[in-house]
Amino acid sequence: MSEISVRPLGEEDWQQYRDTRLTALRESPEAFAATVDEEGAFDEDFWRLRMNRSARLLAERDGSPLGIVSVGRSSDENPKTSELFGLWVSPEARGSGVASALVRAGANLARSQGQTQLAYWVGSDNGRGVAFASGFGFRPTAERRAMRVKSEDDEDEVAMVLALGGDRGSVPTDF
Repeated sequence: MSEISVRPLGEEDWQQYRDTRLTALRESPEAFAATVDEEGAFDEDFWRLRMNRSARLLAERDGSPLGIVSVGRSSDENPKTSELFGLWVSPEARGSGVASALVRAGANLARSQGQTQLAYWVGSDNGRGVAFASGFGFRPTAERRAMRVKSEDDEDEVAMVLALGGDRGSVPTDF
């Protein structure tokens, strides 16, 4: 089996990102706030604009897409913090290191852009997601927000933060 590669997508790759994103929305609708019908209706201009708002990373094996993740600035209040979001791995590639490769590439990208922290929002009741993020060194913060995806209960999300340089044990109080 060949290796997993992760590459950044540029504006010219909008259609590949669109196709992979729509596949993710079809396959895991419960994991996203958007729906495949909403995003499937967007035109080329929308997708090109989206490509420029945040970095999009694509994991592949032998040229076949395996997963995606986005990395963008967290907020104007915390200009040195980037946010990792939209992480999705195809079912056949789950458990094979694709998610790890995407998170590692996202952290490296944020670090190369001078960012000092990478934030990742995880459902507070999602033990598997919290454990996955913790394994990378993400640490929970006191920051919470209402779950952005459709949920049957009133679950919230917790901001987990990875220090990208300096003291890896330091966790911000807010961001």
